[in-house]
Amino acid sequence: MDFALSPEQEAIFDMAKAFTEAEITPHAAAWDTAGEIPKELWPKLAELGFGGLFVSEDAGGSGLSRLDGTLVFEALSRGCASVAAFLSIHNMCVGMIDRFGDADLKGRMLPGAVSMERFFAYCLTEPGSGSDAAALKTRAERTNEGYALTGTKAFISGGGYADAYIVMSRTGEAGPKGVSALIVEKDTDGLSFGGLEDKMGWRNQPTRQVQLDDCKVPSENLLGEEGRGFSYAMAGLDGGRLNIAACSLGAAQAALDDTLAYMAERKAFGRSIDQFQALQFRLADMEVELQAARVLLRQAAWKLDQKAPDATHHCAIAKKFVTEAGSRVVNDCLQLHGGYGYLSDYGIEKRVRDLRVHEILEGTNEIMRMIIARAMVQG
Repeated sequence: MDFALSPEQEAIFDMAKAFTEAEITPHAAAWDTAGEIPKELWPKLAELGFGGLFVSEDAGGSGLSRLDGTLVFEALSRGCASVAAFLSIHNMCVGMIDRFGDADLKGRMLPGAVSMERFFAYCLTEPGSGSDAAALKTRAERTNEGYALTGTKAFISGGGYADAYIVMSRTGEAGPKGVSALIVEKDTDGLSFGGLEDKMGWRNQPTRQVQLDDCKVPSENLLGEEGRGFSYAMAGLDGGRLNIAACSLGAAQAALDDTLAYMAERKAFGRSIDQFQALQFRLADMEVELQAARVLLRQAAWKLDQKAPDATHHCAIAKKFVTEAGSRVVNDCLQLHGGYGYLSDYGIEKRVRDLRVHEILEGTNEIMRMIIARAMVQG
């Protein structure tokens, strides 16, 4: 069994890491304070092929595997997990358009999306439906020209910032079979946004409610088939869970690297604190957690690439374990920095804040346990 990355995969990671060190890490704290990521960043990422990571090469994308994608997000999150996760959301949307859209929709949407001249956001969650996503109430009524959407989406990363939104809306009966996916472009009549959410972490991602008030959407902006939207949304979740796990892994690894450097310089009782055995044990525990997390993540990504029948099971395992391990590691890194870890100057407290939400989104870790247990019980 070969666990080594190919030369091409190592090059992907190194390219993303170099970009992170030059374009993200130096600005992460300022963007966190400002509460916004400059839009000028995205075309720079697109130049590396990161605007359409999972879009087929025929459609202008990079055509990467899911394992390749985890390397990109692991590397980018070393500088800022929130930026990396925001890019993941865009890529999930663009991948859905490539996979399920007709030729006309792809021709109109993909070029600008892959170049990241247009940023895409994803609208599934509602104020009354989070984990029970199929209970969504946003309604899309048929009109002569297409659809009229009415409803509210909650916790939308990129609300008021994105150029287009994939909105899951009810076009039919209650339950998952009555949901369709529609693309709502910015400046559409009836589209508006709530106030900026004041969040614990991911503060550089503008997050707002998305309000749809008799919002008119042309029929050609229907993604795929009517009534298939929920299945499209679920089809992207395994990959999204891998991406968010990779964001936890990269941020936690960077925190551990920073902590090792800090401990080698910090003196107490006449020697550097990395020479105290009790603290070395804590370092060892963090190393074990991150190595285990990396193996679980890459195994799950490999299974998803191979279309293994148990891929969803392993993606749930990886999402649960890696996001929880990442949170534990960054929290321990803060502790090892002592009072300095609590200051924003060192960047550790930001990672603690940013990684906490990874245990909630892309399916809460309670839902991951349900998926895992269901596969075990059903055999």
